[in-house]
Amino acid sequence: MSQATRAAESISTREALPVLHGLVLSGGASTRMGRDKALLDRYGQPQLQAMFDLLRQHVQSCFVSLRNDQRTEPVRAALPGLVDGIEGAGPAAGLLAAHAACPQAAWLVLACDLPQLQASTLEELIRARDGIHAAIAYRSAVDGLPEPLCAVWEPAALQRLSHRAKSAQYGLRDVLRSVDTLLLPAPEAGELDNANTMQEWQRLVLGNGQGSSP
Repeated sequence: MSQATRAAESISTREALPVLHGLVLSGGASTRMGRDKALLDRYGQPQLQAMFDLLRQHVQSCFVSLRNDQRTEPVRAALPGLVDGIEGAGPAAGLLAAHAACPQAAWLVLACDLPQLQASTLEELIRARDGIHAAIAYRSAVDGLPEPLCAVWEPAALQRLSHRAKSAQYGLRDVLRSVDTLLLPAPEAGELDNANTMQEWQRLVLGNGQGSSP
């Protein structure tokens, strides 16, 4: 097969893929942080806005997930939002709301607290879509398991999550391990590290000169 033929087939495959939307998860309670981590300052703007701006460059449309009681919070209110429909489901609630809104779409899902994430990391996930795998995710450098909060969830994976949710099974890693997930090598060190406490925030962001003190 010639290089031109392979390129043509690749283009044809991509054109047949489900549309890709983006979702930044911001519905967490930030209990360990002691304040709303989505609003911590990064590059002179709220972390949630920075993540939204990064993600929307790579998808057809972009949304943030939020709890019902966060709808009037100013930063979230200024962005297209999808309200979680299930209490106590953790980040799965955001994915389920997204799937319910656009069941035929794929979703590139991000946690809002990945302060070192780079555009190239998102681009690699998107390039790996092949119309065969139910999800594309990075392999954790810590335990080798799929990283569900920086991943492409195709409709098949979201359908599996929706099915498991009927039995109150909301584990995202469990879903990715139960479907045909393409696992990519972990990106550069620290890119998928999240900040759940102020100590982690200071290590990941303030220590690298990427943000200002909240």
